[in-house]
Amino acid sequence: MRTITAAAILVATMCGAANANTLENVTKRGTIKCSSTVGTPGFAIPDKSGKYTGLDIDFCRAIAAAIFGDPEKISIIPLSAAARFTALQTGEVDVLFNTTTWTLGREATNGILFAGVNYYDGQGIMVRSGEIQSAKELNGATICTNQGSTTELNLTDFFRINKLKNEIVAYSSQEEAAQAYQAGRCDAFSSDRSVLYAFRTKLTEPEKHTILNETLSKEPLGLSVRQGDDQWYNVVKWAAHVLHAAEEFGLTSANIAETASTTANPNILRLVGKEGKLGAALGLPNEWAYNIVLKVGSYAEVFERNIGKDSPLKIKRGINASWKDGGLHYAPPIR
Repeated sequence: MRTITAAAILVATMCGAANANTLENVTKRGTIKCSSTVGTPGFAIPDKSGKYTGLDIDFCRAIAAAIFGDPEKISIIPLSAAARFTALQTGEVDVLFNTTTWTLGREATNGILFAGVNYYDGQGIMVRSGEIQSAKELNGATICTNQGSTTELNLTDFFRINKLKNEIVAYSSQEEAAQAYQAGRCDAFSSDRSVLYAFRTKLTEPEKHTILNETLSKEPLGLSVRQGDDQWYNVVKWAAHVLHAAEEFGLTSANIAETASTTANPNILRLVGKEGKLGAALGLPNEWAYNIVLKVGSYAEVFERNIGKDSPLKIKRGINASWKDGGLHYAPPIR
């Protein structure tokens, strides 16, 4: 983890103050600027025309739906791990994604606030099938990973705890690290487990590569904003909560219109804007949450189409299920 000087903290604070009216700026601009990785299947990946899709992209679309009623009013800005925090501080982006892990150090030293978790992950290690069965067998190995992330420190901690020696080779992006691993320039590739599953699908012979069982760390991947703009923080945070609340209430993009016109459930009536003035409290239209669910869906829909059963990754919900199904995702009361 890089050292942050007092001057850097001052710059971050000044940038936050200068952007303390983000919602107003976004509304005038007509689009929301969200960061993404340069390409992570399932989370943020461009098609042949350059249009990005993925879990992170759908969360950005949800914020746009809340503000504009149109999830396509977004601008996706791909960033390297090393450049992402500066881009948020300086206003190059309005919301930071980049499969970024929520840590104390990042909030305390980068002038940012995490507005929630969109995927609970953990760091893993991928190796060539049949060579080893455990990460503890990697003594003397060369391991590829990406710069500017928590993975380097986690690897160092893991091997230090287990009294093993290895060489960590860090590349500027996950893509470059994966390519180096496939080319045989390292014995293993380490990143978040979701990233490993994603990049394994892109390898020439994915069935010849195994993701080891060990999980080296907790990696709550989230969305973050600049400090100093409470209104924008609330807009982004509660837009994310709506995706989880919709799943809890059994709402989907296909049934919300009918449910909104027939339900007597006061919790749903507040969510869809038929009771109360929650939208106005955020500086948004009263149908802000209704538009999120109608035009983007629930968290279940977002998960399954991007990284779950309806995607090439086929990742199981696991701890990313709703709390009602034994998972960790939980929306505070929207009332």
